[in-house]
Amino acid sequence: FGVALIMLMFGFPVAFTFGGVALFFGIFAEGMDLFAFMPYRIMSVMQNTVLMAVPLFIFMGVVLQRTKLAEQLLTSMGRLFGGLPGGLAISTILVGALLAASTGVVGASVVAMGLISLPVMQRYRYDQSVAAGTIAAAGTLAQIVPPSLVLIVMADQLGVSVGDMYLGAVWPALIIVGVYCAYIAILTVVRPKAVPALPPEERRL
Repeated sequence: FGVALIMLMFGFPVAFTFGGVALFFGIFAEGMDLFAFMPYRIMSVMQNTVLMAVPLFIFMGVVLQRTKLAEQLLTSMGRLFGGLPGGLAISTILVGALLAASTGVVGASVVAMGLISLPVMQRYRYDQSVAAGTIAAAGTLAQIVPPSLVLIVMADQLGVSVGDMYLGAVWPALIIVGVYCAYIAILTVVRPKAVPALPPEERRL
């Protein structure tokens, strides 16, 4: 793990870093016998029907990003809540939850919201740390809001039903979204200049 972190810090691609480090230490620990087990492992992964959902979720996130549906959703939510102090941050959190539920991919959510909402927040003098923190926090909701890629993989590894994992994650996800929104609401009282409302001309269709 430490070697993988060091290689990532030097700028090596993630896929080659993890694959190369795993292969190196696998040969170091097991010798050439490692390659005798690889075909069985590959076949077991290919026959796993639960993991078929992973590439489909990633594809759905890419579709939302490329077709600019996520951008339109965030723009509409910003106009809906923009009149409230902190409304743009709250809309970012809600859109992050919706994108998390529809894609399950952290990268797609963070990239979409970072490209769309961060310039708007900066333009209307949102505090830099609040804007960046809101986007980062909303993007990580894809890990917990069902359906989630992480929950699919965990269900497969733990040998439990994916449906049960989703049912168990619903309330924690709603609580996290509520806590995020409550934090922004508290900021509007404690630091109103950090989360200003949008001017009326920016809320017109």
